[in-house]
Amino acid sequence: MSKNITSASIVAGLLILWLASGLWDDQTAAPDLTLAAEIEAAEEVSQVTQNRVRAELRQAEPRTQSVVLRGRTEAKRNVEVTAEISGQIVSRSVERGQQVRRGQLLCEIATDDRAMAVEEAQAALEQAEIENEGSLELAARGLLSEVAIAASDARREAAEAHLERQKLNLARTRITAPFDGVVEDLHLDEGDYAMPGDACATLIDLDPMLVAAQVTEEQVEYLRLGSLVKGSTRVGRPLEGELSFIGNQSDSVTRTYTVEITVDNEDYSLRSGLTVSLQVMLDEVGAHEITPSLLTLNEQGEMGVRLIDANNRVVFRAVEIIEDGPDGMWVTGLPDTAALITVGQEYVAAGTIVSPVYIDSAGGQVVTR
Repeated sequence: MSKNITSASIVAGLLILWLASGLWDDQTAAPDLTLAAEIEAAEEVSQVTQNRVRAELRQAEPRTQSVVLRGRTEAKRNVEVTAEISGQIVSRSVERGQQVRRGQLLCEIATDDRAMAVEEAQAALEQAEIENEGSLELAARGLLSEVAIAASDARREAAEAHLERQKLNLARTRITAPFDGVVEDLHLDEGDYAMPGDACATLIDLDPMLVAAQVTEEQVEYLRLGSLVKGSTRVGRPLEGELSFIGNQSDSVTRTYTVEITVDNEDYSLRSGLTVSLQVMLDEVGAHEITPSLLTLNEQGEMGVRLIDANNRVVFRAVEIIEDGPDGMWVTGLPDTAALITVGQEYVAAGTIVSPVYIDSAGGQVVTR
């Protein structure tokens, strides 16, 4: 009897121990499952936090595309007005810096005997004409040969040419301005003896004024004759003109092309040699204003920005800068409505799904999509 009770007790004890071991395993496994779930949830939250960026919806605005240049003003013409005959300078009628009109006297050379030479040539012409008339009358009567008539005509024409030459020599004693301009320098004074080719004065043409600049191979493709050009001098004086010349041969060293802008300068207030900042106005395009810090490079080295598409996926768009200013730059190459990443763009790559936080136009309210 006692043996049966002992055996039953042993069996019951073993059964209790076995049941107890199962409960213990369940209790130790439950915390492990809870910890794994918590870790997975934390990773998901971390991933969402890591891919959160700030963005703004930007609308394209009409903007006139332009090319920015730097150039210098140049006189349209710079001429040394020279003597064509020799003689003593008897008067100089202008001073440096004086504005002159076309045909105005600059220097005068002594006429000497040139006036008398004109009178002598005039008398010779009158005699030749009388002789020629007589020859024609004799020819009409058949008393003069055709050879004699031809000789008479030749003497009359030679006399006419000689008179014109003497008149021209007399006129050359007056050295006059070939165009409207400003006297920049003087080379002869009263009492000087001028030889053919000696300069009397240097005359510059300042109206219109030319502005010369250099453009690159890329810029020259956008330029067109007649385009409006705006600019200002170094001291801030505004000027406006039109593109009047585009070079066809590049410089062998700089590989740039020369362009010229014609600017009205009727009051002669613009001087030659001034440094000028220019903006050549081109076509009107849709552009977005951004800050330079938003620019980045893709794997191919293209410059652009990162946007968010309709599926909250990051995309890269290459852009072209058309204008740069103190408040930012204007770029083309983006869609009309662009979801531009403004904060966090350096931490995400193209193709990444992000959780964007959008800032409204007022900059205060936060809108999450």
